[in-house]
Order: sequence, then structure tokens, then C-alpha cells
Amino acid sequence: MANLKSKIESLLFVASRPLGLKKICELTGGEKEEVKKFLAELMDECEKSKRGVQVMEIDGEYQMSTSSDSSKMVKDFLKDEITGELTRPALETLTIVAYRGPIAKSDLEQIRGVNCSLILRNLMIKGLVESKNSDKGGEPLYNITFDFMRFLGVAKVSDLPDYKKLSKSEILEKILNLSNDAPVQDKVTI
Repeated sequence: MANLKSKIESLLFVASRPLGLKKICELTGGEKEEVKKFLAELMDECEKSKRGVQVMEIDGEYQMSTSSDSSKMVKDFLKDEITGELTRPALETLTIVAYRGPIAKSDLEQIRGVNCSLILRNLMIKGLVESKNSDKGGEPLYNITFDFMRFLGVAKVSDLPDYKKLSKSEILEKILNLSNDAPVQDKVTI
């Protein structure tokens, strides 16, 4: 069942927030005791092999983080990331969140066509985007922050340039409503 251990490690690696045991079991399809065993093994392996990451546990929630040995270097790197300029992919993601938010990560990724986990994490670190739990209990929704609006000098989201036109774009609606079984050439008609 090493596959389960690999799934757990992958989840912890991409998760932007701590995951509870129940959620990890749900996502991996693993049994509670089996998942707990593999989490303990991962924690032990990271510690014994002096990896650059570790698995942390607080009150039954787990998250992967950098090791304490690397914390200063990572802190310096993140400081540069926070104060540095936004990359083109980050600007694209931020624009979509601003005009379509609150938006689920899956919808954002459908629009961009790529995984947005790291970009969203960096935008949250910079204080430009925030994550909130969905009222329906689904995946988190992402929206811009007051700091972002303050930076742009707008009082409300609808004050963004061409907001009406861009927030209800027919092209984006088509992308979001695509069926997974449609041939690729039929998927996007611009």
C-alpha cells in the first residue's frame, strides 16, 4: 500500500493549509489507522533523513513545511518573493480572481489551463488574495483582499476597468462549461 503513502505525501505537498485526518482519508480513500501509520512514517523519514521539508501535526491536522535547518534561507527567499514583482502567470491569476472572484481553484485552473496552487499561495503570502471556505462545504473560494483594492485605489470591485464586460465574459463561460469528453479542437472557440 505504498501508493497510499505517496498520495498522502503529494496531498501534504500541494495543500495550502493544514489537512485533518478525516479529510486526508476522504481524499486518498485510505482507512484512518492506515493513514495515521503512513503519516507517522513520513514524519519519521523526514526527520531521520534530514530532508528540507518536514510534516507537522497539531491537534490532528497535518501540514508539510520547510525544516527548521532551512528556515532562515526560506524566510529570506520568501521576503524577496513578497516584495518582488509579480510574474506574468501571477498577474493573469490575480486578474481572473479580481474579475471572477470569489472563484474556486478548479475553475481558475480550467480558465488558465494549468495548476495554480503555487501562484495562489504566493498571492496569498503577498496579501493580494485570500481563501475562504465555501458556504456549501466544497473547495475553498479565492477572492481579492482589501489590500489589493487599496493598492489599486478602488472602493469596490465593480470599479475595476471594464468590470462589467470582463466579469461576465462569454469566452470564460464557455471554458468553464466545457464537458470533459469534448474533443480538444471543440473546446475553445474564440
